[in-house]
Amino acid sequence: MNLNELAHGTNPHDMTASDEFASLVRSAADLGVPHADQVSYRSRHTVVRGQRLHFSEWGEPDAPPLVFLHGSNQSSHSWDLVSLHFADRFHVYAVDQRGHGDSEWSRDLDYRSDAMALDAEGFIREIGLESPIVFGHSMGGRVTLKLARNAPGIAKALVIVDSGPEMSPVGGRMIRNFIQANREFDSLDEFLDNVSKYDPYRTREHIARTAKYNLIRRADGKFISKTDRRRVEVEDSPLDLDDVRSIDVPTLVVRGGDSNVLEPDAADRFANALPHGRRVDVPDCGHNVHSQNTTGFIEAVTPFLDEHT
Repeated sequence: MNLNELAHGTNPHDMTASDEFASLVRSAADLGVPHADQVSYRSRHTVVRGQRLHFSEWGEPDAPPLVFLHGSNQSSHSWDLVSLHFADRFHVYAVDQRGHGDSEWSRDLDYRSDAMALDAEGFIREIGLESPIVFGHSMGGRVTLKLARNAPGIAKALVIVDSGPEMSPVGGRMIRNFIQANREFDSLDEFLDNVSKYDPYRTREHIARTAKYNLIRRADGKFISKTDRRRVEVEDSPLDLDDVRSIDVPTLVVRGGDSNVLEPDAADRFANALPHGRRVDVPDCGHNVHSQNTTGFIEAVTPFLDEHT
């Protein structure tokens, strides 16, 4: 059983009258995230490469387009506060990648970043976006880099959030261990207890408001994470510094100030390898930069967006 509201057919579903939107606005007020009084926000589905993808659409069609790709074990709703802020200036598309959120699970269990990069390319072409700025966090960052490498010119610019060719094995192992240990729960309180211990940057109340986007309730009453639990470990094609040297678009590398996933020296090597790369750190957050310090993230990326739109 879904815990959140979403479109149930091919027609866009207006989310601005939903309880979830009201909850989001309360979170924005609590965290000091500015936004317009009236925004357009819809839940939608499309089919890309034979796969149904759910996405959130914000803003007006004549505004410059942004595409947001989330990290592993997350969903498009990890970008909600950022999308709310930018909805008065941009046409925002936050996508549930295959096997995540409210998108379809892969029938052949293909969860390589290469397959997701093809999905992202197909999505941009299917929706008819011209030169969007693409954001990618963690897993979504690797997907974004492969998208830009394999489809030159499809994006105007990139924002890569706490991701890159050289990721810390220690930080990556901590994330994998947390995901493996937190797949099934008897109650929402159990889930909130575990996430609160893992993420000291967000209040329990804030985490509770977003829990419904990452969980579904099974017929037996248990809560499970909204990702394809059948996922198997398959070898993904590597991405190294030589690969990113061919990405000839402006790229902002955003690192969480306390991140143990993208180390400072690795972030420097990454930004320096990019033909048009620069690095910025956001304080008071770890790996999940845009949800742990949303206002700091917005302040870090806004000058880059102003420059390239």
